[in-house]
Amino acid sequence: MNMADTDERDIQLKIDRYGDMLFKLSYIRLQNVQDAEDVVQEVFYQYIKSSRVFQSEEHERAWLLKVAMNACRKVWRSPWRQRRSDWNPPDAETGRAVCQEALYPEAGEAVPGPEEAAVLGEEKQRLMSLVMALPAKYRDVIHLFYYEELSVKEIARITKRAESTVTSQLTRGRKLLGRVLKEEYNFG
Repeated sequence: MNMADTDERDIQLKIDRYGDMLFKLSYIRLQNVQDAEDVVQEVFYQYIKSSRVFQSEEHERAWLLKVAMNACRKVWRSPWRQRRSDWNPPDAETGRAVCQEALYPEAGEAVPGPEEAAVLGEEKQRLMSLVMALPAKYRDVIHLFYYEELSVKEIARITKRAESTVTSQLTRGRKLLGRVLKEEYNFG
């Protein structure tokens, strides 16, 4: 076995480990499957091109998330994207297909019955669509905090925001979600 085979296997392991996470983050930010896939490819290209040595798995994960956030910003700022007038956010069917993993329980969790699974799936899908409807600054921190389970400190480092800013954006994002849910379900 030569060095190239080892490198390829290592890269494939990184893609398997982080690919879904990077895609979800990119999709949440860009709300376009093709753009999200392009961002993930760009992130792994930068990873391969980089000769960085990471201190830990958390450091590597944070670096990948930061590169993905920067790549998403680059896509948003591109002249082609700014001039594209026919772009519409994906409909529920597209969102459902993209976020399918969010609908199923993690390994080790009790598997619900068919009716309960359907209801839970609809609720999770509805919540995901509400998160996607938030302004980007709230959507980012909500996604990183709840879906990627990063700490406020890690989110601040990745997004280049102060911890207090991240905390207030989490609070405001939760309030926006709460207001929508309260109106939708007539909670008193």
